[in-house]
Amino acid sequence: MTAKSVIHSLPDHIGLIRTLAIDDIAAVTAIYGHHVKTGTASFETVAPSVEVMTSRFAQLHKTGYPTLVAVDTDDTVLGFAYAGPHKPRAAYKHTVEDSIYVHPDHMGMGIGKALLVSIIKQAQLLGYKQMMAVIGDSDNHGSINLHKGLGFTHIGTALKIEFKFNKMIDVVYMRRDLENS
Repeated sequence: MTAKSVIHSLPDHIGLIRTLAIDDIAAVTAIYGHHVKTGTASFETVAPSVEVMTSRFAQLHKTGYPTLVAVDTDDTVLGFAYAGPHKPRAAYKHTVEDSIYVHPDHMGMGIGKALLVSIIKQAQLLGYKQMMAVIGDSDNHGSINLHKGLGFTHIGTALKIEFKFNKMIDVVYMRRDLENS
């Protein structure tokens, strides 16, 4: 993983968005683990370990995908985002899928929006053409509205396709053109 480089400044009381560094993995793992255990945004049912998350982010970095963290003025991780492969087949090489997770104590403060704006910009700079959002739960209005507000269009909903917390959950698909925006 690369050195910490600033991508986007946030309001002074929050901090900034920068490239994810190896030192951030434990905090990112804790944030993601919380969402795995308590929400339907993640399709995982068991929170991955720090070692697993380190491997995942190392692979994203190795293949050139953007990985970002939002940090406060003390460099404490408040949230993270990345753009990764949408599908593994070569025909999808110009399309990325975004993922954004914010620490539960800092949700609703604009951190998710700043992360998404930054990950879109990074994907555009890297030459990607489309960005997909695969959103767990059609009741996840926060994520759906965030994406809609940043130019994503709804392209479909797979009804009752995810099984989590002993119930079937919808998956919402949205996309954004990265070339003409």
